[in-house]
Amino acid sequence: MKIVSYEHESGIRGGVLIEDTVYDLELLLQGSGQAVHGATTSVREFLELYGDRLEAVSAEVSALAGHDPEAHVGARADVRLTTPVPDPSKVLCIGLNYKDHVAETGRAFPEYPDVFAKFASTMVGPDDDIGGARVSENLDFEGELAVVIGRRASEVSEEEALGYVAAVAPLNDVTARDLQYRGTQWLAGKAIDGSTPWGPALVTLDEVGDPQNLDLATRVNGIEVQRSNTRYQIFPIARIVSYLSGFLTLEPGDVIATGTPQGIGAKRNPPVWLEPGDTVEIDIENVGLLRNTVGKPQP
Repeated sequence: MKIVSYEHESGIRGGVLIEDTVYDLELLLQGSGQAVHGATTSVREFLELYGDRLEAVSAEVSALAGHDPEAHVGARADVRLTTPVPDPSKVLCIGLNYKDHVAETGRAFPEYPDVFAKFASTMVGPDDDIGGARVSENLDFEGELAVVIGRRASEVSEEEALGYVAAVAPLNDVTARDLQYRGTQWLAGKAIDGSTPWGPALVTLDEVGDPQNLDLATRVNGIEVQRSNTRYQIFPIARIVSYLSGFLTLEPGDVIATGTPQGIGAKRNPPVWLEPGDTVEIDIENVGLLRNTVGKPQP
């Protein structure tokens, strides 16, 4: 199942993307034998209710789509998508998680996952421009696989950790290197308003297959600048979820960015910085294509 959030006259609602058509999630659930008490209009609410049985719900919803005219929203091209989870309680990111990226930075291999945080205000959707050009001249791309939690997770083992993952999505951890390198903490360079696009959809693991064997590519203006596979992660997804849940309770809708491979702009000679008007694509096998344009500086 491909889960999206979309703009509606009543506000942001959860939806399902099937081929090139968007359907309303709540209306599909109302006609589904999987429906439970209470209505849901948001993706986070949906995950809170259904995160422990997504495969069964996916089958029901897919069967109903196309046969329920009330749930039909419109063609993907005519529907404005927002961030897949507009209101996550936490956005956690893992740095230095690909062997080749650690090598290009000249750092030692980490013994534990290197964790930093973003905020919901940092995140934008697949139909938004990338922010940050007003405050930084050194915007850099970082193609990543994002993981979204589907069940409350506290002190889970590595062996059971993937059972708490609802879905994955492409994410671009755009970083202002000039702000990042001003001090020893990364927050300023990682949390500019509207700088981190992700989506377009959350793809449930039953459609993705093995999330630890996915090709990932980043392109800037059509030129490939990063290529790798999630099997080269130093800390696999299950280890990351287990590690984080050991000190921080993970909730449905929480987002975890799992790190970027080699090829970032800062480590090229000469460096490659994103400019207003540039188009950046994050393309992940079995997950989807995220395409955004760098926005012009706003006064």
